[in-house]
Amino acid sequence: MKMFRLLPLFFAVGAALALPAQAQSLVKLYESARGFDASYQSAKSQYDATLAKADQAKSAILPVANLAAGYSRSRQGYTQDAATTIESNYGTQSGTLSASQPLYRPANWASYQQGIKQIDLAQAQLASADQDLIVRVSQAYFDVLAAKDSLAFIQAQKAAVAEQLASAKRNFEVGTATITDTRDAQAKYDLVVAQEIAADNDLRVKKIALDQLVGAENTQPQELAQPLNLPALQPEDVKVWVGQSESGHPVIQQAQIALDVAQLETEKAKAGHKPTLDLGASYSAINNMDGSSTPGSKGSHVNSATLGLSFNLPLFAGFATQNRIRETLSLEEKARNDLEGARRGVAQATRTAFFGVLSGLGQVKALEAAEVSSQSALDANKLGYQVGVRINIDVLNSQSQLFDTKARLAKARYDVLLGGLKLRQANGTLKADDLQRVNELLVK
Repeated sequence: MKMFRLLPLFFAVGAALALPAQAQSLVKLYESARGFDASYQSAKSQYDATLAKADQAKSAILPVANLAAGYSRSRQGYTQDAATTIESNYGTQSGTLSASQPLYRPANWASYQQGIKQIDLAQAQLASADQDLIVRVSQAYFDVLAAKDSLAFIQAQKAAVAEQLASAKRNFEVGTATITDTRDAQAKYDLVVAQEIAADNDLRVKKIALDQLVGAENTQPQELAQPLNLPALQPEDVKVWVGQSESGHPVIQQAQIALDVAQLETEKAKAGHKPTLDLGASYSAINNMDGSSTPGSKGSHVNSATLGLSFNLPLFAGFATQNRIRETLSLEEKARNDLEGARRGVAQATRTAFFGVLSGLGQVKALEAAEVSSQSALDANKLGYQVGVRINIDVLNSQSQLFDTKARLAKARYDVLLGGLKLRQANGTLKADDLQRVNELLVK
């Protein structure tokens, strides 16, 4: 009886296992990758380390306090004559509390400002890593969808070629077609089978790459909704896209921060000629304990407190300071040139990505028209084959052209969507919210 009670549970588990895995959106897979991808986690750890290092620079302008304590004991003995020996025991206890506060140290203040710049650098580096993760996840996502489409089109072509092969065999048997039609169809069928095997393997590889990136097994990306109307590129002026990169691109920000740090390093070098002024204070207590055998000997206790200013003016350091200034000025010029190079590189990459998206949109429209034309050509060749004005190879070639066009059209659409994300990465404005626009085009 117990076994019969468990049957409904077994059926329920079996039904659950039989259901297909729920498809994941691009945003969901990106969020999964943020918590798993080793490259992004490494960048985040570097971000945390840089923040901690920046806080260390504050110590250069904050007071320093120290506590020192000591204890010692000594024993001495000497003989005045053969009958008299004098022994002395001495003990000392000491404690010192000292503190100092820099009042004027230009080099320390420059180090503190460099630490603040390190925080901005860490934020720019993490933003760059996040943008790279968005593009890598999107690339893997669309690679899987493109591989699925390619396999589906090849399987559809395989079914169409198999039907044409069967038709050619029937026509040959009744004498209305030559053996050439059958052999052409058989050759085409064998080729499509080989293409199907390669496409199936390619899909498997693309899925493995996506699974490894997001840290999940058997991911199922949501497909694009059909019919699909790709959004137009806004704004349509490439100068606007390039202008946006001037202020917000992580690469330019890092180069600008590197220049600021180099300028502060020059200030630190120039501080080698400047005086320093510190405020210092200390309190000491010393207790001398006399344990000698000499009558009337006593110990002593000394307390002392000091408060004062320490002034130091460097006069000559063997030309080390002058040469250090020359070095930092050259490094500052290098950082300035690196910044200009970063700006030019970002502008070029932005223009390239912009025109790539425009070209992709044009290709999609052209392939959509080619798909309609290929379908019309296939219908015409089928009709011509039926009435005897076309041969079997004409139909097979038309089928190949149609399915090839469909695969290229699907790939072109994915490339446009990915190109839009890469364009925003190129000009430095890519954020996780941009994935939501792509999500709106997926099957709900």
